[in-house]
Amino acid sequence: MPTPTLSSTPTAPLPFPFPADDRALSPYTGLTRAHWEAVADGMLRAALRYATPGHGLIDLPGPPSKSGVRSDGLEGFARTFLLAALRVAGAGGADPHSFLPRYTAGIERGTLTPGRDDAESWPLIGHHGIQGQPMVEAASVALALRMTAPWTWKRLPAAARDRTEEWLRGALRHTPAPNNWYLFPLTVAGFLESVGRGDAETARAIERGLGLLEGWYRGQGWYTDGDGRAFDHYNGWALHLYPLLHAHLAADQALLDHLGSRLREFLEGFSLLFDADGAPIHHGRSLTYRFAAGAAVALGALTDHTPLPPGATRRLLSGALRHFLDRGALTGDGVLSLGWYGPHGATLQRYSGPGSPYWASKGFIALLLPPDHPVWTATEKPAPSQGRDRVLALPAPGFLVQTTGRDGLVRLHNHGSFKLRPWDAERPPSDPLYARLAYSTRTGPTSAANTPDNHIGLELRGLRSFRLRITPLAAGPNWLASSHIPVFPDGGPVLPAARIDSLTLVRGPLELRVHRTVNVPAGTAVHHSGWAVAVPPDTAAEQADGAGPAGETCVAGAEVTGRLLPLHGWQSSTVRRAPQGTAYGPWALVPELTGTVGAPVGTVGEEESGTVGGEESGTVFVALASLTGDPDAPPLAGLATAEVSGTTVTVRWADGRSTVVDFGGGPDGDAPRVTERTA
Repeated sequence: MPTPTLSSTPTAPLPFPFPADDRALSPYTGLTRAHWEAVADGMLRAALRYATPGHGLIDLPGPPSKSGVRSDGLEGFARTFLLAALRVAGAGGADPHSFLPRYTAGIERGTLTPGRDDAESWPLIGHHGIQGQPMVEAASVALALRMTAPWTWKRLPAAARDRTEEWLRGALRHTPAPNNWYLFPLTVAGFLESVGRGDAETARAIERGLGLLEGWYRGQGWYTDGDGRAFDHYNGWALHLYPLLHAHLAADQALLDHLGSRLREFLEGFSLLFDADGAPIHHGRSLTYRFAAGAAVALGALTDHTPLPPGATRRLLSGALRHFLDRGALTGDGVLSLGWYGPHGATLQRYSGPGSPYWASKGFIALLLPPDHPVWTATEKPAPSQGRDRVLALPAPGFLVQTTGRDGLVRLHNHGSFKLRPWDAERPPSDPLYARLAYSTRTGPTSAANTPDNHIGLELRGLRSFRLRITPLAAGPNWLASSHIPVFPDGGPVLPAARIDSLTLVRGPLELRVHRTVNVPAGTAVHHSGWAVAVPPDTAAEQADGAGPAGETCVAGAEVTGRLLPLHGWQSSTVRRAPQGTAYGPWALVPELTGTVGAPVGTVGEEESGTVGGEESGTVFVALASLTGDPDAPPLAGLATAEVSGTTVTVRWADGRSTVVDFGGGPDGDAPRVTERTA
């Protein structure tokens, strides 16, 4: 195949000067350091047009967050200040557009009368849930001041420095959210110590943050975002970033070595989660931060804790940046929109305000690398997702990563990450950005109000169950398994001791999906869906007519095709509409299979061949799925067949090999076992 490249002409014209592509140095993306500087300058000039007269706040256009307009104005100031700091610090203090004097003036004005209801004053920092959002922004202010101290902090009048310190200490004296927020006081404390204003209070904040971080570490380079099993992009752009950047700026070699080894291991797997077209994986909250997903990649190069060669590092970073620039992430006046490509409400959270997208500034950490660093001078290398097909099991977070070199597409099968803390009740609905069985770099989950994609659930009394708390069961080199308790909406059925076990096994572009229902009443309907593919509404009708041969469903979009084939236990196939669409398009279609617990062992298009065991041993359902960007990919029918005996599944592949999945045959939660056999 020819060398894949990102488009040489942006599909969304940029509202600022942009250098010509350099396809000699950057054959995949065309971008160099000069392009990164141009984007930073353009984004800053656009945002600064919305500054208040004294520059204390930046009130970007858009609907307010739950924290209110004043907090949103501080957010706009703090997060763009971080971008300005990376731009100027990376240039050794050169500030040709005089960005920093405006932020320095804003600090002096914003801290003059904090808490006052006027046009410039910063809100005071409170507890999480009670005016807590300014604590998040305090970290950006502190980090930006730390990186630019010679040109900002040291040029503030003494009284303004004192006021700024007092405002920042609010982050040390109030309670953060029980997750990555504890790294915000750590970051504030690190800055205060760096300018000679450390004391017992700052030392406690740093010690507390690092101590909690140790408790959140789960292995393979992955931290959970607070107690529980919330694994997502916060692992890279917060949990690795803040403590490691603190260690780097403090030249704390012991801490760098300790945390850096984890970052290196994290990047071994995380670097696979970028599509050949540059897109990061679409999973988890705060996706409107977009190319901040590359922050950990840049941090690895900055701290010399990365497994990636310099050319591959820049390929990932520039690929992500260009991906969003080309697809309209910036509005016509150069402001980052609230969404994914353009505005998209389902990508957002209640805390998302007009300034929120500017945490994307973290993606510019690479500018701290000097112009002669190999990340900027080496020729781009292919992304890790390009080349051969790859599958990587990450049992620590419960992720199975699947890449296919022919199309550069990345899928993430989720058997361990969910957005519930140990003390949270399992209250539906589930969060689509966490609860699905799989995510990709070219499809987004459907909204909570539409048919869920990549889901396994029950239906009783006309109500469908949700997947909330996920319990990992077992793992192998190319498979993961998990279990969950099906939960219905309030007032709906409650099924004592019921659960659904799920296993995903990857083979090239194919996904074998095996499910077992346990202690579920016979006669209960079971639904299993495949990938949600964005399609134009005028083609939706012709694709939603039903299933093809052997019950296989196929949904073809502009960039990807999703297929779902029943292998065992399913009685019907269909295609559901998702009129709220996904982040990839305003309309989507979702293939879906339906079966019945305890029904005779038939599959769509097959005759019945006996009955399954009682509800205690469970009913087994088997399907084959695929998502591909390869227009020549064949149908799934004929690629595999399945036989089930009790709770043992034998899948025979077209190449003569076979896979045996044994769920143990009992209700005691025995971990499944997988055996691969050659022809």
